[in-house]
Amino acid sequence: MIEKEIKDQILAKENLSKALEPNEDERKELLNKLETFCNNFIDQLENGKAYYENESPDRTKFAIDNQTYSFDHLLEIYTKEVLPHGVNPASGGHLGYIPGGGLFTSALGDYLAAISNEYAGIHFGSPGAVCMETELINWVKSIFGFPKTAIGNLSSGGSIANLIALNAARDSHEISSEKVKKSVIYLSKQVHHCIQKALRIIGLGESNIRYIALDEFHRMQSTDLEKKIAKDKMDGLNPYLIIASAGTTDTGAIDPLDEIANIAKANKMWFHVDAAYGGFFILCDSVKHKFKGIEKADSLVVDPHKGMFLPYGIGIVLVKDRSAMMHSNNYTANYMQDTFTNERIINPADVSPELTKHFRGLRMWLPLKLHGIQPFISCLEAKLLQTKYFLSLLKSHGFQTGIEPDLSVSYFWHEATNIENDLFNKQLMAFIHQDGRVFLSSSIINNKYVIRIAILSFRTKLNTIELGMEMILKARTKTLDFFKRSQNI
Repeated sequence: MIEKEIKDQILAKENLSKALEPNEDERKELLNKLETFCNNFIDQLENGKAYYENESPDRTKFAIDNQTYSFDHLLEIYTKEVLPHGVNPASGGHLGYIPGGGLFTSALGDYLAAISNEYAGIHFGSPGAVCMETELINWVKSIFGFPKTAIGNLSSGGSIANLIALNAARDSHEISSEKVKKSVIYLSKQVHHCIQKALRIIGLGESNIRYIALDEFHRMQSTDLEKKIAKDKMDGLNPYLIIASAGTTDTGAIDPLDEIANIAKANKMWFHVDAAYGGFFILCDSVKHKFKGIEKADSLVVDPHKGMFLPYGIGIVLVKDRSAMMHSNNYTANYMQDTFTNERIINPADVSPELTKHFRGLRMWLPLKLHGIQPFISCLEAKLLQTKYFLSLLKSHGFQTGIEPDLSVSYFWHEATNIENDLFNKQLMAFIHQDGRVFLSSSIINNKYVIRIAILSFRTKLNTIELGMEMILKARTKTLDFFKRSQNI
């Protein structure tokens, strides 16, 4: 009798939960509506804004209230309350920060990964998923000249990838809590701020941080690095980690990797390279030489959601010292004993903080297999040329520009007459944001307020650059008029 009551209750609950599994006709209807939405979204990108300077969205529209709504209504909320606010990262006009992309074929990979719900954390759970991601890591190792014995992981992005690498560096050099305050880390002020965050998270916030002087091209000066290491050794400190960049966020600079690698080797230090933004440009013959020495790094980070134009949420870390990487992350539990089937297999969960892991590899593997590698290389080469063209246009219209960039990030400013430069360029930036057809960002370089251009979206075309120039000239005219009016008041 009790069993019948329980069965009846189960059936009742199962009946109510049927909504979670739409039938085939319902799935087709939802997918048709989604397809229409996606096509409309992509079709309007070329003529739409890259930045929307407006009020915050209506948060009440996102509230969870246990009511049911039609898919049409929810797409309308997304269209009105998400898309037209802030930066449009899918736009080819996104030339601020470090844009990525959002390849359609990559989105198909994410859809397949979500539908099949493959678990890419442990080989036992999904041998196919883990093997696919392993082959992607092997391909990246071959690009950067890393040995086959190196291990890697597909992380959520550069932040976690850098954290994994720096954690391995700490453990490889046995930097216990007692040694932290005597240990020294060397980096550039141009390094991405996720590095400082990672150092703090892994307990190295109280280490001695040495910022290395930069040359006129915003690259680390190897001579200053050598001097600082020598002095710290004389002072009884423990220099053990050098962090270089292969494409800084502010200026796109590539540090002298080969020189730094040799310094690290001579001093028995760990050499880490953050190539999250710039790494995949190594595929371009025109700039490949600038990456000389990257193959000597002990660890390396590169972001496919930047240089491979994939949607946000995928970074790759490579580490040569597998024992250090395993020591940092490998833990076991009794309930996982069925998965201990092959000690030679490196599970992604063994080399990353993540246990629950999205099958990120499919979003990268599918486009590479569908399109081949050459379109990606051609697109990266186009970004380098577009940057040169944009800077040429800026100079021809009287703007000041920074030094010739290593890659596809640079900056400019307007030299104002009778107006403080920073004040003028801040107002210029405000009018550029107000326009929004092309999105640019600002920074402080050499104590000067400048406007950055970061060209990396696969949707950025020649006409995007020319539209951006038109927008800047219009904003400059408005800025000049603004200050004329303010001076007359």
